Amino acid sequence: MAYYSKEQIEKAREMDLLTYLQQFEPWELVHVSGNTYCTRKHDSLKISNGKWMWWSQGFGGASALDYLVKVRGDPFTKAMEKILGRETERSPFLMEKSTQEVHAKAGKLLLPAKCSTSREVMKYLSARGIDREIIKTCIKEGLIYESLPYHNCVFVGRDAAGEARYASYRACNPAKIMGEASGSDKKYAFHINGAEDNQTLHVFESAIDLLSFATIMNRRLRDWRAESLLSLGGIYAPGASGRWKTPSALTYQLQQQEQIKDIALHLDNDSAGRAATARLITQLGADYNVRDEPAIYGKDINDELQYMIRNRQRIRKERDEYVR
Repeated sequence: MAYYSKEQIEKAREMDLLTYLQQFEPWELVHVSGNTYCTRKHDSLKISNGKWMWWSQGFGGASALDYLVKVRGDPFTKAMEKILGRETERSPFLMEKSTQEVHAKAGKLLLPAKCSTSREVMKYLSARGIDREIIKTCIKEGLIYESLPYHNCVFVGRDAAGEARYASYRACNPAKIMGEASGSDKKYAFHINGAEDNQTLHVFESAIDLLSFATIMNRRLRDWRAESLLSLGGIYAPGASGRWKTPSALTYQLQQQEQIKDIALHLDNDSAGRAATARLITQLGADYNVRDEPAIYGKDINDELQYMIRNRQRIRKERDEYVR
């Protein structure tokens, strides 16, 4: 059995997981957002700021050594060999690549496996206040489903032919894990098209906000499918340099729906949402009637929906008094 000194063990522990995967298993890394990554095999294992956390299992660590032993199940000596470069002289880049890696490099969308039921998704979205019939409709049309093995809520974006081209996921548990499936094309982000002759496109940062708005429309006895709804899959504030592009999902939808004349922006009440709204009004204002319609209550549209649910009687009373 190989013996490793205290100094060697300490040296091995200096290597963080992100560095290890970048150097030896780059095909296993999936970028989530910003400086956050997950692994292709475990989408609930998040890597950020020099540490990692396997949310579905409830434990984490900092070093690559901890990952190899606790997650991969490697014997300690084998994990040490991998890190110190003694396991093999063959470059890990020459190893046979998995089917998933090949598909990812070819730009193909890698959808998570689908669960036979939607219980956790229904429970999670209902708890956010979203109308159950709206959830069922989206599930039936293949826009939402529950994944395996982690039972995340997956939001699917499809192209004009109905083919899945984008998918984002969100944990149904309190961990607040979220990200995008490998191979996702942002321009096909989660959306629900309205009637063919509709002239309004409602724009949101997230799929949850989109579904929340649909629920608000439904509660107001309005047809939530009459007008087009688009989630951008996130937003960022324009930088100090002023360089900022219109989100590809918005550009694509405006190209596909040439009848659109009005754009209603329902972006968040934070610095990024307000800055992006101002930039979009400037960029698109000459060609469209662009309206800024953020949440009245709270940070985002889901906050507004949940506030309305909690305070429905108070809101009704205020509305009646205003009408009088």
